[in-house]
Amino acid sequence: MVTRTYTVAFEGIEARLVEVQCAVTAGLPSFSIVGLADKAVSEARDRVRAALTAMSIAMPSKRVTVNLSPADLPKEGSHFDLPIALALLAALDILPAEDVQNTVALGELSLDGSLVPVIGTLPAALTAAEQECCLLCPEQCGAEAAWVDAARVFGASSLLEVVQHYTGQKPLTAATPGEITRPQHSKDLRDVKGQERAKRALEIAAAGRHHLLLVGTPGSGKSMLAARLPGILPPLSPEEALETSMIHSLAGLLKDGGISRERPFRTPHHTASMAAIVGGGRGAKPGEISLAHNGVLFMDEFPEYPRAVLETLRQPIETGDVVVARANAHVRYPCKFMLVAAANPCKCGYMTDAAQACARAPLCGEDYMGRISGPLMDRFDLRLDVPPVAFTDLDLPASGDTSVEVAARVKAARDVQSTRFKGHAGVRVNADAEGELLKEIATPDAEGAALLTRAAEHYRLSARSYHRVLRVARTIADLEGSTHVCAPHIAEAVSYRTAS
Repeated sequence: MVTRTYTVAFEGIEARLVEVQCAVTAGLPSFSIVGLADKAVSEARDRVRAALTAMSIAMPSKRVTVNLSPADLPKEGSHFDLPIALALLAALDILPAEDVQNTVALGELSLDGSLVPVIGTLPAALTAAEQECCLLCPEQCGAEAAWVDAARVFGASSLLEVVQHYTGQKPLTAATPGEITRPQHSKDLRDVKGQERAKRALEIAAAGRHHLLLVGTPGSGKSMLAARLPGILPPLSPEEALETSMIHSLAGLLKDGGISRERPFRTPHHTASMAAIVGGGRGAKPGEISLAHNGVLFMDEFPEYPRAVLETLRQPIETGDVVVARANAHVRYPCKFMLVAAANPCKCGYMTDAAQACARAPLCGEDYMGRISGPLMDRFDLRLDVPPVAFTDLDLPASGDTSVEVAARVKAARDVQSTRFKGHAGVRVNADAEGELLKEIATPDAEGAALLTRAAEHYRLSARSYHRVLRVARTIADLEGSTHVCAPHIAEAVSYRTAS
């Protein structure tokens, strides 16, 4: 008799269903796993054998064959241990085969039979819900998987608990969703002395998810401003939290027993490789741009990144997703992120200060900023020069609004956009609007249209720049509670477009 249970294999953020078949037949004692399994899956037979021995269950003196179907789909990871053990226990008549067959399971087994947490339980729960099966996973992963309320999720700490559950001796209780509440951000915008225009740009960028470029001398506060961005961003909606956590689950970043409603804030170093930023490597794993989905990607020392890495950002910024193509994998990841970049004006950093600039100024600035291509520069909605702060100003009292006050305005603007774009698939904020939808929501009044036309002619704005100015102007209007885009909104949006 062949017994069956189910597990998943991951392709990007998708969890493809895998049928685990087990047959115990006459022949020389052996334990083989077939179905295009990698080394970690092949080693499952030794972990399963040791776990059964720890429970005083003897392996049969027969030939045990486990098949992972479909056989042409690559199987990677240690989460195949638990489904293989379930299918084997059902084949030995220890567990009821009909109950095991209605289960999607994943988990790694220790030699003593305890279950070790694995990655990807959230996508696996979605697959289990689609198949109308229950999900069995390690206890530490239950709170994460239970966010998919359409699936019954059971978390077990050991294989013994699994056996007791299926035999009715001690049924497991269904897992409940877990949410991680992190402490409030201690970094406040009022800590930044001066830089009121930069704070305003940060607020606009946060309200509409616009890309922002900060250019200034060393110590002018660029990184300090960016570090306060998480404190003014609204929390993730349940839908956004699920999307983001799907990626983080595959990357193994959900380790605290649940998912967080805090927006991602990723800060890769400028020595990061293309695979680290965009995704790739063994198994085509998600990169920083996907880990920043629905959040912020802060790239400090922007021109110092390799040119090839910077150029790969152009397509994901426009489309909101990235396709990682490798010889053995071809997967798509979502990556709707807000790019915040910081750069010095030149190699030495003091091009605008005659007392400290090097002998090559201003040519050094042209060479240094020239590392950022025109098409990539065109994708920044807001460009801002951050002037240095005099040391005498550091002793002045704090000024401007607190992060809490700014966050309230940002949330109000985001709420307006959520209502506006309700029913428009794939559009949540002003930065996503395009085509007829952008024309409908951001067409300025007569005075604003005339101003925008003059600015486009004077600054020779591209079509992309023209539309980005409209999006930023729409966000500025939302922050002010205006239903129409007027000339002052256009003027402020154009001022951010022509800097740097």
